[in-house]
Amino acid sequence: MSLKCWQSLAAKPRLFQAKEIALIAALDKFRRMVAASFSHVRAWVFDLDNTLYPPEARLFDQIEVRMTDFVQRALGVDRAEADRLRASYWARYGTTLAGLMNEHGVDPGPYLYEVHEIGLSHLDPDPDLAAAIQRLPGRRIVYTNGSKPYAERVLAARGLTGIFDAVYGVEHAGFRPKPEQAAFEAVFALDGLAPEEGAMFEDDIRNLAAPHAMGMRTVHVGPEPLPHPHIHHHTSDLAGFLSQLG
Repeated sequence: MSLKCWQSLAAKPRLFQAKEIALIAALDKFRRMVAASFSHVRAWVFDLDNTLYPPEARLFDQIEVRMTDFVQRALGVDRAEADRLRASYWARYGTTLAGLMNEHGVDPGPYLYEVHEIGLSHLDPDPDLAAAIQRLPGRRIVYTNGSKPYAERVLAARGLTGIFDAVYGVEHAGFRPKPEQAAFEAVFALDGLAPEEGAMFEDDIRNLAAPHAMGMRTVHVGPEPLPHPHIHHHTSDLAGFLSQLG
């Protein structure tokens, strides 16, 4: 082998090493920039479904069946119509419950109990997520369009019991659903939370518009980014993202 070839082989490791060092430095700079954008945050607000557990758990497959059952029985319609109304009310009002209350005067209590009585045995504890949330400075809360008892069951299944300062359900917003700004305002007033010092983590991008307008840092949690002016950050790995901040 020629001297030139030997020199080329010898140089390659150094070249790769330099590129690796540069990449690490760039990633570290990016992490520090992300962390700096949360330096003012003293209130960390987390949605529940498909945010504090992975969407692969597919809890809503169970919930939607129970929602359709409830709509069919409460309104006396066939199953196809019940399923259509379930989806239509969710799209129009933010939750199926809001549509049932606004258009049919349905009592929210029995509905919330029935639709959330689902199996959670396939949810696993997530110690990495628990540790990352516990390291966050300030107040940590859960705010869901589901009910507080349901949220507490899910948190227990995920090994997240006891690490949040408060858990709020749709009942704490007077049954107004996210994405209504009035719903956020009601819950934040109840908690004493200053939105300009808060960050919101959500899987549904509709539910990040009001927090953004209120001055919060917004993070979309989901498999794929969905760029929008009211979304500051995206992550498909919540524990990994939070580990950069705490």
